[in-house]
Amino acid sequence: MTRELRMLGTNSKSGECPTLYEDVETGEILVQGYTVTDPGVLARMANPLKGESLVVVDRALLVNFAPKE
Repeated sequence: MTRELRMLGTNSKSGECPTLYEDVETGEILVQGYTVTDPGVLARMANPLKGESLVVVDRALLVNFAPKE
């Protein structure tokens, strides 16, 4: 399945991450950011499902561009 994404915003001035997107069909929010690879941090995730991970996102990105509803 190919998702149609609408970019909600980015704090990047040079086109790098992080960026927020919305899936046009489902309304789901997708986050682009650097993947956390530290095993100690990943071990603290609560009940991660197969394929889930953590990404680093600047708080200001969420404040400025995440949907309020």
